Amino acid sequence: MRIGRAETEAARAACFAVRRAVFIEEQQIPEAEEWDAEDATCLHLLAEDDTGPLGCARLIARGTTAKIGRVAVMPRARGTGLGRRIMEVALDEARAAGFAEALLESQVGVIGFYETLGFAAEGPEYDDGSGILHRVMRRPL
Repeated sequence: MRIGRAETEAARAACFAVRRAVFIEEQQIPEAEEWDAEDATCLHLLAEDDTGPLGCARLIARGTTAKIGRVAVMPRARGTGLGRRIMEVALDEARAAGFAEALLESQVGVIGFYETLGFAAEGPEYDDGSGILHRVMRRPL
């Protein structure tokens, strides 16, 4: 298993394939809500093995804050600890880049997962346009 920066077009395409499978096809998030201008400039992370792409995440710079988002794990890799490993790599990347904190917008159903990584929820639940309730979460780096 490899988790690292998606620095080639092929690696970014693999990240997008994971997002399409998990968010658009599985969770029925409207395609227009999934893709945005940030995809062209952010840091994408890809988890893969010899069978192909297994998960992804992205980091967006927001001043001294690293916004982590689009964290997704393919169904065949769930329950293996891959999500935690992707997040640990994302947090390491954010620390190495000098960010002071990490922020994410968690789906309400997985808040507990992010709490185990040191994130704390803040503010009310909201629909981000996907039809799925979210909450903002933060943690210092």
